[in-house]
Parts: sequence; structure tokens; C-alpha cells
Amino acid sequence: MVIAALSGPALAADPAPAATPERAKEVQELADCAKLTDAAARLACYDKAAHALDQAEAKGDVVVVNREQARKVRRQAFGFTLPSMSIFSRGEKPEDIVANETTVVSARKALSGKWVLKLEDGSTWSQVDLTDIPIDPKAGDKVKIHKASMGSYLATIANQREVRVHRDE
Repeated sequence: MVIAALSGPALAADPAPAATPERAKEVQELADCAKLTDAAARLACYDKAAHALDQAEAKGDVVVVNREQARKVRRQAFGFTLPSMSIFSRGEKPEDIVANETTVVSARKALSGKWVLKLEDGSTWSQVDLTDIPIDPKAGDKVKIHKASMGSYLATIANQREVRVHRDE
């Protein structure tokens, strides 16, 4: 399980020992209950901490995601450089996503003469080079986008020549 904390007040009343930098206070308080040796005190601690965590999650102060949800977020972020995405890699070595294969939902030519593609996965990519695409891209075309050199990306649309692209959304 991966847990990410968003800003907001915590509901637990008792102060807890300093939490690790990436661990939400509510989660640390729950984990700290295990250190109590008295069974009744430990149960009371768990009840209080579990309630505080549940309330924080319900308010959106704490977000809990499982490993599969974290993988999905990393895949959806393909093409973006987000250093804070490391929170979704906690506890595992993330897969290195080097390519994305999907379908064009819509394609339009910008005033610059370059293509803007809206893809089935919700992303939007813009052509950044002047490479001519012989057959205009259209909805339903298959597209493969892969990492290229120097942090750039190349797209192959409907098995035509590659064009350099940049992710916009």
C-alpha cells in the first residue's frame, strides 16, 4: 500500500513521535500503537488512530492508494517530468515506462502547421518538429509514443514516419 498525505489538519489529539518525512502523521500514529505493551491501551490507541485516519481520508487530507493504483498513475503521467511522482514508487522498484501505445481520439493542425493529438488515454501531445506526416492523422489511428534522446519523445502515428512530440496535458 502507498499512502500520500495532502495538506490539512490532523484529527488525532495525542502528539505522536516525529514521523518519517514521507509518512502521513495519521499513518505514523497508527503504526506507533503497535509499540504499546498494555493490550487495553493498544486497542484504545488503534481505535483512536484508525478513526483519525478514516476521517482524514474522508476529508481528503490523506489519500490511500494501492500498488495497482500507483502504477496506473505512473502510466498516466508518461511524458511528464514530475519529481514528486516518487511517492507512487514507495516500496517497489517502479517499472521504467519507455513507450505508450494507444489510439488517436482527435487530431487537428495548429496554426503553426504542427499536429495536436488527443489520445484515448486522456493525454494531449503536440508535434514540435517540422516533419511532414504524409497521411493526416485521424480518430482511430494507432499511435506509439516512446522516449527519445535528451528527454524528448517520438510518436509514430498509423505506422508512418516518426515525429518529435511534447506532452501538453
